[in-house]
Amino acid sequence: MAAQPLIKSKQGEEIINGISTQVVCTEFSNYIFVVLTQYGKIGTLISVTPDSRATDISTPMFTTKVLLGKDEAMTHVCAKHLVTFVSQEAGNRPVLLGLALKDSSIDGIKAMKDMIKSCQVW
Repeated sequence: MAAQPLIKSKQGEEIINGISTQVVCTEFSNYIFVVLTQYGKIGTLISVTPDSRATDISTPMFTTKVLLGKDEAMTHVCAKHLVTFVSQEAGNRPVLLGLALKDSSIDGIKAMKDMIKSCQVW
């Protein structure tokens, strides 16, 4: 019987809108760590956490906070669109997202979200 690894991790690579895009998803006991890059670097680190003050359970709220990197509005929008489903599917665990994108178009974000789903470890 093979021992289960302490930390589960999956990775993938695809060409999205002509740009090589890599994703790595890693599950820790208290966080899900997702790196999505088109530069081969971790990039901006964003914490995406479920908001415990949400009054309606059917529509959870999420808080994004840039820990390292450029704190721009588009960074927060991309982070919420890319990984809120990860937190929900992982029992409302917080997600740490490393994001380094050349293309943040709507079609690109949708394809990247599917890429993250394909590397599910939660």
